[in-house]
Amino acid sequence: MFFLNPARILFLTTLTLGALLAASSTSWLTAWFGLELNLLSFIPLIASTSNIYSSESALKYFLIQALGSALILASAPGILLLKNLTLTPIILALLIKMGAAPFHFWFPSVMQGIQWNQALILMTIQKMAPLFVLTYALSSGSMMPYFIVKMSSILSSIVGSLGGLNQTLLRKIMAYSSINHLAWMLAALSFQKSLLTHYFAVYVIVVASVTFIFMSYQIFHFNQMFQIDNSNTLVKVGLFSTLFSMGGLPPFLGFIPKLMVVQGLALTGQTLWLAFLLLTAVVTLIFYVRLLLMGMVLTAVKPRPTLTKKDYLPLLILTALNLTPLIAPLSIFMPF
Repeated sequence: MFFLNPARILFLTTLTLGALLAASSTSWLTAWFGLELNLLSFIPLIASTSNIYSSESALKYFLIQALGSALILASAPGILLLKNLTLTPIILALLIKMGAAPFHFWFPSVMQGIQWNQALILMTIQKMAPLFVLTYALSSGSMMPYFIVKMSSILSSIVGSLGGLNQTLLRKIMAYSSINHLAWMLAALSFQKSLLTHYFAVYVIVVASVTFIFMSYQIFHFNQMFQIDNSNTLVKVGLFSTLFSMGGLPPFLGFIPKLMVVQGLALTGQTLWLAFLLLTAVVTLIFYVRLLLMGMVLTAVKPRPTLTKKDYLPLLILTALNLTPLIAPLSIFMPF
């Protein structure tokens, strides 16, 4: 198992501590230290001497993150003199680190070379630190950081939706889906930090539930979706709820934070920004439905062994979380 290795447990602990340190820091120096600790802890988790693709992904990830860190260090001396001017390269560096458009080119290729458990960390924990550090840059009161985040959010929504249409590799589809969700997160942090926290928490639950299904059946390609046990009702419900929840369809869990972002953008008058997010969210549903049809309709001639009862427990819990609005409809109207 991936997490039973003592060295990996150590690196995973320092990785989480680095992300939390950067997200909760009160100075740029502490934030940079947390980002570096997070980076240096993730490299050993994805590097492997027996797999050339994971080693290539580790090298790509290190070079991109080192570029972002170099931009932060180069801009740091000028913060006291020209604060608003030097915030621009820092914001660009944070966008590079999280894989937001137009700096997204490294993200799908790195995702393709790693395993599902490592991809889950890359899509969740590795985005947390740059996102929350970015909120400090937006608190300066200048319009330039806000404009950069807005443009990056619009570009990320377009790239994340259109980029996943012609993909047949599931890790790249999840990568472009993550870029599209990142557009919603950037929109959330632009006007309310607490909404970003709740959107990110729901996003982690939804992505973990989808990744668990793919990891349980070791599915990496679009044509392998038929390997899912089509005779098991639990897996069917899990696949159905997780994909539609990731697409943000009501009344699944993923719909709630998107509804709050829509409400926030509408109240602030950002109708054009909101239009891009909504239109591209509809486009992402196309490849979610394609995956769902492949998993629900087609069946293998020799189906793979079904999961054990022990393996069903996490799937049952994550599926139940995605169905929370159905189980408790009043939770949709509860304030976050």
